[in-house]
Amino acid sequence: MHCPALPDGFDFTDPDLLQSRVPHPEFAQMRQTSPVWWCAQPHGISGFDDAGYWVVTRHADVKYVSTHPELFSSHTNTAVIRFNESISRDQIDAQRLIMLNMDPPEHTRVRQIVQRGFTPGAIRSLENALRDRAHSIVDAALTNAKEDGTFDFVTNIAVELPLQAIAELIGVPQEDRTKIFDWSNKMAAYDDPEYAITEEIGTEAAMEIVSYAMNLAAARKECPAKDIVSTLVAAEGEGNLQPDEFGFFVILLAVAGNETTRNAISHGMHAFLTHPEQWELYKRERPETAAEEIVRWATPVVSFQRTATEDLELGGQAIKKGDRVGIFYSSANNDPEVFENPEAFDITRDPNPHLGFGGGGPHFCLGKSLAVLEINLIFNAIADALPDLKLVGAPRRLRSAWLNGIKELQVSRD
Repeated sequence: MHCPALPDGFDFTDPDLLQSRVPHPEFAQMRQTSPVWWCAQPHGISGFDDAGYWVVTRHADVKYVSTHPELFSSHTNTAVIRFNESISRDQIDAQRLIMLNMDPPEHTRVRQIVQRGFTPGAIRSLENALRDRAHSIVDAALTNAKEDGTFDFVTNIAVELPLQAIAELIGVPQEDRTKIFDWSNKMAAYDDPEYAITEEIGTEAAMEIVSYAMNLAAARKECPAKDIVSTLVAAEGEGNLQPDEFGFFVILLAVAGNETTRNAISHGMHAFLTHPEQWELYKRERPETAAEEIVRWATPVVSFQRTATEDLELGGQAIKKGDRVGIFYSSANNDPEVFENPEAFDITRDPNPHLGFGGGGPHFCLGKSLAVLEINLIFNAIADALPDLKLVGAPRRLRSAWLNGIKELQVSRD
């Protein structure tokens, strides 16, 4: 393999890079010349005590890593590929309690329990409430728009439905929902100086969520209700989550379920408004394939990581036991070996084997059907009430090492 002609020090997890753009040209070059490439990092810059990580860019290789947890561990170094360099090893290890950072068999045990709350029936039971919520969110955005009709799409529309869906799912009272939203924001925004969130504030927010969820679990254990908390913790006998396990599960929901769906919706709206023919098609036909293409196009999680459990070979490269391996979903979802015209936003794309919900295997997104439902509901509501929405300015992107986030998108209603 040829060495890619990247500038010295180029790093696909540099938060300054991802604040400005997703590096699609560099990903394309990597897929062609060095699909598995060693990215050296200055000591400690990623929060990990090593010399760097492997960049995995092809769809097939990302899928292989994802589906072989016995070779590629989520537990050893967690799934987040880069932390602030000030983070301690103890703080990283504490995140192993979250399901995202577990390996089988412990991951299998916890997932088998929590997936009780994500059955097709459980998701269907939320649909009417979330449909009403989607329409009220769009109506409120219209009401709260400035005199010239402009408003921020992210804060007025995109943030609200994913938060409400998770709160509805676990039975959080309406008056407490903004607290969950605030805590989850602090956990995900530690790389963006605009939010002035330190690692310590993020850790405190995580502990607040755990504490709140543990109290909720204890209350449901005492007095069960018709919600997912009771399903997961209140039944007698084996196979239930302990209150602390439920607390860490809610952390996963607050970030993986809230943050990612919000960014998919924000990117989706931007894609529609910069591809007006697709917006016209959507308004006219409402194709079922639209949500999957929005997720492929957005790929809200740019990358996660795994750690090699033994010496092995991947993409022609010798990987040593203990090496970190970055799986770049943003690259995999634009692989021309898999997607025809991947640079095109096409809401009729079918089949669409994107990896926006993970590459399969044990960590495939548990809440995929809920996320697709939310995306469908919110864009149907927008198409009904705001069919002539216009873009006012370029999106302002989140500074993050692994999230493809939009924090502001100014739009205008006619």
